[in-house]
Amino acid sequence: MKTNLLSNKAVNQIEIIKVKDSYGFPYTDDISVEEPLEIRVSYHAGDQKEFKNISVTMRTPGNDAELAAGFLFTEGIISSQEQVKNIYFPEACSRNKENIVIVELAEGFIPELMKADRNFYTTSSCGVCGKGSIESIRTVSAFHHHPKENITVTLETLYQLSERLQSFQNNFSATGGIHASGIFDTEGSLLALWEDVGRHNALDKLIGHALSAGLLPLHDKILVLSGRASFELIQKAVMAGISIVAAIGAPSSLAVDLAKEFDITLLGFLRDNRFNIYHSGSHFNIENLL
Repeated sequence: MKTNLLSNKAVNQIEIIKVKDSYGFPYTDDISVEEPLEIRVSYHAGDQKEFKNISVTMRTPGNDAELAAGFLFTEGIISSQEQVKNIYFPEACSRNKENIVIVELAEGFIPELMKADRNFYTTSSCGVCGKGSIESIRTVSAFHHHPKENITVTLETLYQLSERLQSFQNNFSATGGIHASGIFDTEGSLLALWEDVGRHNALDKLIGHALSAGLLPLHDKILVLSGRASFELIQKAVMAGISIVAAIGAPSSLAVDLAKEFDITLLGFLRDNRFNIYHSGSHFNIENLL
């Protein structure tokens, strides 16, 4: 059996505040790294060599060539390994060049790139070396500059959220493989919950419900995620004007960075009367925390 182990680039250590019962204390925590990878293809169209930016996808660094090849295959851009001549990382971009991968296609093979014309993050700039790719991900929320009210939540309320979310996850109880996103008020009452096999889809459904119901922005609500908190989920929270995100699982490094950038309170590992504070927003306070 062949095993591919990710390098140390997959893990960062950061200083956090660990909360247990009524006490908070400093702690050095291991956090999984999340970074964007821009996938490009190159191919010959007549005498001219063409380059096409296909996608920017969020991933844990490591095995990027396999990721790029698998992505192109599952999206129907290539149908066999013979259509790939080479996979390499460009030297032109000295900064973050490891976050760009180019798949050079075999001579004589012209891909049907319309198959990739979905909602991928694309750019014509120099990948994540330049401005285009990252800025295309960092969508500016219409609610980012709205004034925020001070929010106080008790420890008891926070400790109840994960159990309450799971108690309403009917599909998860049946399958064990469904993600959920729930919106709670500061008293711990569930206002809405949506499930989906994809965590991003579950949150999109929840935000779509809030949009159609005229509930946005959700500054004074708590978003609870059944799994980990990734960059994309925090970005969606920013778009909906959510100020507090609590995940039952771990956040990624880029999720923490984005929470800090937009002053979103981000809690992780919320279960069994404990959680970690990865960022405490300037308008957020926990009552009874020592």
